[in-house]
Amino acid sequence: MFFEDVILGETIEVGSHTFTEEEIITFAKKYDPQPFHVDPEAAKSHEFGGVVASGFHTGATWMRLMIAFRSKMLEEAKARGEDPNARTGGASPGFLKMRWHGPVRPGDTISFSNTTWRRVELGSRTDLGIIQSRSKGVNQKGELVFSFIGQGLYPRRPK
Repeated sequence: MFFEDVILGETIEVGSHTFTEEEIITFAKKYDPQPFHVDPEAAKSHEFGGVVASGFHTGATWMRLMIAFRSKMLEEAKARGEDPNARTGGASPGFLKMRWHGPVRPGDTISFSNTTWRRVELGSRTDLGIIQSRSKGVNQKGELVFSFIGQGLYPRRPK
């Protein structure tokens, strides 16, 4: 898919994940060992009142689900006889405005979605453009817990 073919305003449901206390603690012990992520007793006296997932765990979960979603789309393209490499953007130059709006607790199911938002033309690379998407995660109560603006490099249509 080319930069020019991306439909702005289109929303995809990336997937959902239910966080368990065990995986929250396992992730945090390795990557974010703050007491409210790794110690259920210590977490009780913290402002969250219990163990909560690291924001980085929430973001890494979005990434895993996004890769699974993209892999599924590539397989579907191959099954239709299309070139699967022509269906996705490339690398990302980074995320913008990443926010953790509320805690992710054990037992929470977070549903992630992306809505294409903006095209950014690159003056230095006329063969590429950036597609920006508003990405979010909401819990089972419909509460926003995670958001960011994602960016992906897409090939420009040859002139």
